[in-house]
Amino acid sequence: MIRESLFSESANTWTEGGIRLTATPGWHLLGDLDLPESDAAVARIEQAIGAVLDRGARVISLGGDHSITYPILCAYGRKYSDLTIIQLDAHPDLYDEIDGNRLSHGCPFARIMEKKLAKRLVQVGVRAMTGHQREQAARFGVEVLEMKDVSVVENLVLDGPLYLSLDMDCLDPAFAPGISHWEPGGMSTRDVLKIIHRLDGKLVGADLVEYNPDRDPQGITAMVAAKLLKEILGGMIEERSTTP
Repeated sequence: MIRESLFSESANTWTEGGIRLTATPGWHLLGDLDLPESDAAVARIEQAIGAVLDRGARVISLGGDHSITYPILCAYGRKYSDLTIIQLDAHPDLYDEIDGNRLSHGCPFARIMEKKLAKRLVQVGVRAMTGHQREQAARFGVEVLEMKDVSVVENLVLDGPLYLSLDMDCLDPAFAPGISHWEPGGMSTRDVLKIIHRLDGKLVGADLVEYNPDRDPQGITAMVAAKLLKEILGGMIEERSTTP
């Protein structure tokens, strides 16, 4: 549904930076990744992302819940030893485990930081942080910019290589109702676009997760997700054309 919205006749494929995606070479849609309904999906994701990275490409992954980010970053970790992650999210996803599951959608960044897959993790828009997750953030040295302090992101300096993990619930449910875990008090679509447009450093990859089509009967959130995807892709293309 995100891909369908990206090419919807009610919009166009021009980015706000003036790039017409359908007339710009160098990017491709790879289609769906078939996954088993078991923990074996983790290895399958890591393998598939690694294969694309080995071809010299950068990857934008569409999910799916946030558990996919851990195997994606396992693949990235083999290529980039000094990765900075910026995570836009209502939740820090730093639980050690949820109901005995250490690969839950609430745990990926605990696993990522345990394996030292990033030198720096910056979380923006968090507004549902538990005591346990505050302890985890301190343990791993995570920089948390809670929603009440999100204006400070304007002064945030991020050096590359940079990976963006965008959970759709970073947006207020008024802007993105088609998600599984509503958390009021979030960012507007324009807030998120401003962050995307201000990203510095080389953006080597991204994921856009937690879109739930079952809670999006009118396709509103799919259209928002497609807009964010378009601007992320446009930024990566623009960065590629200006880097020596």
